[in-house]
Amino acid sequence: MTLMTSPLIYEVLTWADAGLLNLSAGSLLIVTLALTHITIAGVTIYLHRHQAHRALDLHPAVAHFFRAWLWLTTGMQTKAWAAIHRKHHAKCETPEDPHSPQTRGLKTVFWRGAELYRAEANNLETLQKYGHATPNDWIEKHLYSRFPWQGLALMLIIDFTLFGVIGLTIWAVQMLWIPVTAAGIINGVGHVWGYRNFEAPDASTNIVPWGILIGGEELHNNHHTYPTSAKLSIKPYEFDIGYVYIKTLSLLGLAKIKKVPPKLETGAIKPVADEKTLEALIANRYEVMANYALKMKSVYQQELKNLNRQLDNSVQKTAKRWVHRDAEKIPQSAFQALQAAREAMPKIDTMIRMREELRGLWLSTTLSTEQLTQELQAWCNKAEQSGILALREFSTVLRSASV
Repeated sequence: MTLMTSPLIYEVLTWADAGLLNLSAGSLLIVTLALTHITIAGVTIYLHRHQAHRALDLHPAVAHFFRAWLWLTTGMQTKAWAAIHRKHHAKCETPEDPHSPQTRGLKTVFWRGAELYRAEANNLETLQKYGHATPNDWIEKHLYSRFPWQGLALMLIIDFTLFGVIGLTIWAVQMLWIPVTAAGIINGVGHVWGYRNFEAPDASTNIVPWGILIGGEELHNNHHTYPTSAKLSIKPYEFDIGYVYIKTLSLLGLAKIKKVPPKLETGAIKPVADEKTLEALIANRYEVMANYALKMKSVYQQELKNLNRQLDNSVQKTAKRWVHRDAEKIPQSAFQALQAAREAMPKIDTMIRMREELRGLWLSTTLSTEQLTQELQAWCNKAEQSGILALREFSTVLRSASV
């Protein structure tokens, strides 16, 4: 019997080639997707919604499972991740933002996002200022934080043992998953391209309405609008699979949801807006202005049809894109086209002016509650006397708002 034909050697070579599980190609693909999905679930549920924003509480067993899994698959420290993300929200789109494509460029954030994370993780000032209330127990000090790369090495051994040589590829995909999806797509693309439901005070966008591969994190504009919400989906067509997992954990008694996006409550229409109306407006200002934007878009389309003269296509396209945006968010290159549209569409011009007046109610820092309430009453009266049906309808709904 030669060495190569020895049954023992043959078994060893077979194991090295296919691993203990000896799975088919299709099964290996499914396993790879499942493993990476557990990682993104750990990031979005544990690191992001639970640790960074305290939007939910997790049972200690669930929290520690995610800590252990993320040690194996990312080597990230909870304190560092939470601190960097909190700083991102606090300094969003400024030079102090650890990973804003608005200041650093999309190419830099997409391809070098992991480097930006590592650099900020070494910033002791960031960790001390933003890393409060994160795990600091024995296992965190003596294992997870002390030996970050050893977790990755252990994962490599596990993958090779279970899947054989192809396990090396599976491990490589696991290692790249978070740098590409979280650092590249969410932190990069999610602040440049996509659609916006709300005028959050930054450049955040929703990349796609079905957050599956990235656990719901694609709904980034929703998150920046309501950062302390455990639920990232807002519109009926949006799907947040991370929240599905959270709801399941909640039903099993393994999680407690603390906060979800606020919803404007309406009741009987009041004769005039009062302080409660003002309170409801300010508390739900993003939803209120999103509804106003829908009214503006509808009026814009109608005005466009009724024009006596044809607007240039570039003017139409530019105006349609920016007509409902906050004044400070409109680029200088769009001002001329937007002004041409406003001159041709008096109703749109009125709605833009009144939109900025309405925003002024919560942007003002000098007026008292009583004065702001009087301003709101005057705004509603002006809207209802404007002769614009959309404004009258909007004001009526606003007078029915409650808290």
